Amino acid sequence: YKIFQSMSRKGTCLDNSIMENFFSLLKQEIYHGREYHSFNELKRVIDDYIHYYNHERMKGKLNWQSPVQFRETALKAA
Repeated sequence: YKIFQSMSRKGTCLDNSIMENFFSLLKQEIYHGREYHSFNELKRVIDDYIHYYNHERMKGKLNWQSPVQFRETALKAA
């Protein structure tokens, strides 16, 4: 899948801020206070959350659209 681990350079904490924010939201919204009994259950919940995050979860920074809606709107305007 051509995915590479990226470690921020010293003094550049913003290099990974997008993923840090995503993982913080993921933990807050599906993990805290819940117990998962199998890897498959956890994987399903994470997969469902990623779909929800990309297609349904509206963000104020994206003009109250989901990331997919925002991207589609931007492509139509281009």
